This record gives sequence, C-alpha cells and structure tokens, in this order.
Amino acid sequence: MMKHFFLSCVRPSCSLVWGTALTTMVLSQPGQAIEPYKSQSVVAPTIQVSEHSTGLGAIAPATITPATITPATIAPATIAQNSRDEEINIRVYEQASPGVVAIDVGTATGSGSIITSNGLVLTNAHVVEDAGGSVTVKLADGRELVADVVGFDPMGRDLAALQIRNGRNLPTVRLASPNSVRVGQRAFAIGSPFGLSNTFTIGIVSRLDVDDGMIQTDAAINPGNSGGPLLNSNAEMVGVNTAIYTTGGNAGSIGIGFAVPIDQVNTFIAAVESGQSATTARHTGALDFAPTPIQLDAPPIDGRFAEGDHVLPSDGSLFDLYAFNGQAGQAVTIAMDSTDVDSYLVLLDSGGNRVATDDDGGGSFNARIETVLPNSGNYLIVANTYQARELGGYRLQLMNSNRATGNGSFNGGNSGANSGATGLPGPNSSQGPSTILQTRGRLETGDRILSDDQSLFDEHRFNGRGGQQLEILLTSTEFDTYLILVGPNGESLAQNDDRAQGNPNSRIQITLPQSGSYSVLVNSYDATGRGAYELQVRSRN
Repeated sequence: MMKHFFLSCVRPSCSLVWGTALTTMVLSQPGQAIEPYKSQSVVAPTIQVSEHSTGLGAIAPATITPATITPATIAPATIAQNSRDEEINIRVYEQASPGVVAIDVGTATGSGSIITSNGLVLTNAHVVEDAGGSVTVKLADGRELVADVVGFDPMGRDLAALQIRNGRNLPTVRLASPNSVRVGQRAFAIGSPFGLSNTFTIGIVSRLDVDDGMIQTDAAINPGNSGGPLLNSNAEMVGVNTAIYTTGGNAGSIGIGFAVPIDQVNTFIAAVESGQSATTARHTGALDFAPTPIQLDAPPIDGRFAEGDHVLPSDGSLFDLYAFNGQAGQAVTIAMDSTDVDSYLVLLDSGGNRVATDDDGGGSFNARIETVLPNSGNYLIVANTYQARELGGYRLQLMNSNRATGNGSFNGGNSGANSGATGLPGPNSSQGPSTILQTRGRLETGDRILSDDQSLFDEHRFNGRGGQQLEILLTSTEFDTYLILVGPNGESLAQNDDRAQGNPNSRIQITLPQSGSYSVLVNSYDATGRGAYELQVRSRN
C-alpha cells in the first residue's frame, strides 16, 4: 500500500526544527504529477515566440505614441474585473467570518470553525491537545465562551473537535462538497495569526498532494492560523489550515501553506458524531523532529516502534525517519528486517517524491529496496509498519548495492529475521541483466489516478543513459497490469498492456533516447484494478 505523512504545526509555540535543507526536501515539490493518457504520446506543451524581422530601432517613433494606449482603452475592463474580485472577497469574508473563532489555550492560540448551530467547532489537534479538557473561544462578535474538547481524530490526523457549552443559534461555516477542490481555484483563509482575530488572506490552491493527503496554498498562513478554515469562492470550507513551510525559528508564511482536505474532515466529523473519536491526541506524524542520519555501508541501526511514536495519518501505522546524501546514478540497497512487525520502506528524493517503496521484498515480512538514485542530494528513508498498531524492534541498513548480500540479510549483521532470496540479481551482478530498479507495491484506493480512464497508478523513478537497452517487467496476480514509461521531458515513450496473448502481465523493451531521469507508471488496465504487484527494470547493456 502507499504510505503518506504530513507536516508541522503552525501554532506560535511550535516550529520546524529540521534545518532548512531537509525541510525544503520534503516540502518543495518540483513539477506536477505525470498523468499521460494511455496509447497516446503526452508531450509537455511548448510556447513559441515569433521574432519580428526588424529590430526595435526599425520602428519609427511615430509608430508608437502616448495616444496608442490610453487609460480609457484599458480602464473599464480592469475596473470591472477588480470590482468583481473585490465583491467575491467581501462576500466570502462576510459569509464565513462570523463562524470562525479564536481559540485560547493559555499556552498557545489557534483558530477554529463552528460547523453546527449548537456549537460544534472544528480545529487542529495540536492546538488543543494540551488544553486540559476545556478552552476559551472568542467569536467574531466579541463574545467569549467556554468549549470542551470532545474528540481527536482516531487515525492521528491533525484534527480535533470542541463543543461550546450551551451553544445555540450560532453562526456556522458551510462545508464544501467532497472532491470539489481544483488546482488554480481561489483560496481564502480566515484565522487569528499572531493572536489577531478574523484576519483574512487570499491566494489560490497551488497543489493537491495526493500522496500526503494535503491541500497546498499560497494564501498567507501564519502562527495562530492553525485550525482555521481554507475556503472556496462560495465561502465553503475546503480544508482545515494546519501547516506552513518556514525556514525555522519564528518565521511566518512565505507562501507555502497546507490544509487537511474536506474529504478527511468529513470522515473525522462522522467519527465524532458516532462516538468513535479518540479521547486523546495521537502524534500526527508531523515533521517536527530531526531525522536520524544513516551512513552508507555503516553497521545496521537497531530501531523500535513503541506507543507514542510518530504516526502516519493515512493508516495509523508507526514510522521513523532516516536521512542520507546520495549521488545521481548511485546504486543502493536499503534493507529493513524484523521478527516483530511487517516492515514497510519508502524512499523519498530531495523534492519529496517517492523513488521506491517496498513491503516484502526482503523475504517473509522484511522490506528491501534496490534502486539507482535519480539525482544528487538529500534522501529520506521512511522506516514504517505495514499496518496500524504494530509494535516491536527492527534493523535497518543502507548499502552500496555491490556490497549487499542479495538474500534479505544484512551485510555486517544478522537481524534474526526469517530472510528469503529475492530471486533477482543485484544491480552490479554479472549473472545476466543488471537490475536498475526492483520493488513491490500495491494499487489501492487513495492512489493517484489517470485522468483519461480513472485507473490507479504508482510512479517509480530511475536514472537512465542514452542508448541504454532496458527491459521493464510488471507482474501481478491480482489485477490486469498496464505499463507506461515516461521520458525526462514528460513524454510517453512506451506503453504495454499484455506481454503476450493470455498473459495479463506487462513488458516494455526499449532503447533509451537520452540520459536523464525516467518514470515508470505502474497502472491497471481499467478503473477496477487493485492489488499487489512487482516491478523490475533491467539493463541489458
């Protein structure tokens, strides 16, 4: 299954402590998701600029005069557009702001949205987790009321609910429809940054991070905005503001903010209303801790998952973070063994993009990633459990692939786990084709979707060289596979459905046209495809 995690809180008492480089690694997201259509080439659009045959000096002064462009020519349309924008801004603020509250916990402040007329308030877990049971909420009309903390998200997402005592006939913030958010739409934030109640900021939805389940916006979000609503042009809540990218310390917004989307909010509200919400806040998996450095070919690291550790919001599983610096084209093996938990590994590059994931590639319940690093820079290893509430020890090691044993055990240590052979040669093996990328994964609800047929896909990246002859194999016993190879410029280079008649597995054989970073899209033939798969990318020269 695909794993997700999210970011740090934005209350005044909480800040990122990673350091700038690693913060940027997770939060900066270069490029948009690749969604090529099946059976047709997808090439990044180009913009052609024609050049005049004469230089600027060939244009006589009389050709362009002050009278050519006059205020009367552009003013009416500009004024009309500005007027419409202002009308929308004013309407959104006037409709939504009465339902937005400032929350005072004593040691911290935050924001919240009243979502029912009897006083149910939605906010962030990190705002009220240390409240001791009750908080003071200040309404837009100046009233100060007492509210009780009534629930936290059971999956560890950064959500909490309050109930205003004796609440009745209170103004509310309306909720947007699920799956209604689109990149580029206008976004409005209302909250109490730095304790300044009902502050209004405007931007757009910059990105929908499907993997991490977050909305990214450039609307200014600052400490104290935590728990406030992110709104659309209809004054409907599309998300709960929860995190910002900052360079550390007490710095404010630099135009990258994050919100928990309404789809996840609705799930939490249902848990609260059915009495199934958690009574205490779980760690949300926020990146407010420094990852542990891990060295190539160093002795293995012994880790342990215990109650209170960091939790992935998507499935409640525990995780630890490890960081290392790698070089483009470097072949590495990451091995995670355990006799206590079902190991799961995720490798992220310097842009926060997944390079590889694996569940049982190390044999038994051990995880193993063998890959070639696509770029030089910092990488994150997410050592994770496959399911929620798995506790116990594990052993992790990062190796040069030519020094890895290839049998699921560690070079330089024995974890005691039941290991098994992968059945594939290592990247530098002389036994047949060399393996560039080998991973196992699962297509499941929540994964990325191809726009043309709504089928699910995972993206895996590798670094290739011009003239390199590749064989790409995708196998599954659970769904009809479909393979897409995407080139460095975003073009679809090759696709395959069935490698042979009656064989639903996929195979691509190709000579790479140029050196660079390539993407393999593991896809299903149609929107019904779900299940486990194995992907191999092999070089034949």
